[in-house]
Amino acid sequence: MQITKKMFKNEIKIRVRYSETDQMSYVYYGNYAQYFEVGRVEWLRSLGISYKSLEESGIMLPVTHMNIDYLKPAKYDDLLTIVTDVINKPMVKIKFEFKIFNEQKELLTTGETTLVFIDIKKNKPVKAPQFLLDKIYCSI
Repeated sequence: MQITKKMFKNEIKIRVRYSETDQMSYVYYGNYAQYFEVGRVEWLRSLGISYKSLEESGIMLPVTHMNIDYLKPAKYDDLLTIVTDVINKPMVKIKFEFKIFNEQKELLTTGETTLVFIDIKKNKPVKAPQFLLDKIYCSI
């Protein structure tokens, strides 16, 4: 089910550390997956749900798909804003969209990840937990 307005959006700031850059002082491309993870975890936290509590409830969320478009490089010591959106109603899968901006509000990177809700005990896909859906709909 496609929603025309964003279901829930969260922003988090992160400063690029020296260890995240390559010889050109650009953020190494593989580190964007970690930035997306920070966005997802903080998106959940902004709903009042920690990833740890989700796992304690018997649900894990492995990534099944990731796509990234690198538009401009992020550089050492840049303060980045990671904007995380969920557009579709979570069902068995949840799709996150990301935009990363620098302090000048230039769009540097866009991406998306798809994760699947897995019952830890059965190791099988399940529907999104109702408590998560309730939190999302209370927030929009």
